[in-house]
Amino acid sequence: MVNFTKLQQEFKKYDSDRELLIKQGRVVLKLSKLLIYAVHRDDLPQASKLLKQIEQEKKKLNQIAKKNAKLAFEGSYKVAIQEYAEGVLYYNFVKKGKLIELNVHPEHYVLGLADLPGELVRKAVYLAGKGKVEAVKKIKNEVDAIYGELLKFDFRNNDIRRKVDSVKYDLRKLEDLVLDLKLKGR
Repeated sequence: MVNFTKLQQEFKKYDSDRELLIKQGRVVLKLSKLLIYAVHRDDLPQASKLLKQIEQEKKKLNQIAKKNAKLAFEGSYKVAIQEYAEGVLYYNFVKKGKLIELNVHPEHYVLGLADLPGELVRKAVYLAGKGKVEAVKKIKNEVDAIYGELLKFDFRNNDIRRKVDSVKYDLRKLEDLVLDLKLKGR
């Protein structure tokens, strides 16, 4: 005999865990955006505090996701982790001048990495306004390298392909910015 009560309880448990995942995902997402904003304002002490906080909140999110294998494929989890990746990659690039590896699913890493050039374009425009041409060129070269590496993949996922295409447009913006700086004699 099928135990319908047990089946019903399993569905309720999943829904309950999913709600917790969505709520915790929002926390990670918000902290990611605050981290990026702090880095844009050159407030690295605040960004460092946010980085510690986001790491703790990500651990909580991962604990919830481990309760059921399906939870790791929920959209709210995927978005939160890719934003986490983008924020942490951006922080480390600005602070250390290089990309780092993260302990996240490769797809989430690539999605965050593909969003990173958008933030780097904003940083480059800010730096150009301050006359820091070499820093702008370094960003352009890094985005060029990221794009070159991403082109080597054969992405089947439409989300990733679209994001990789956006890297191409970010690179073009940076190339135009560098050209404009050269033409203005900076």
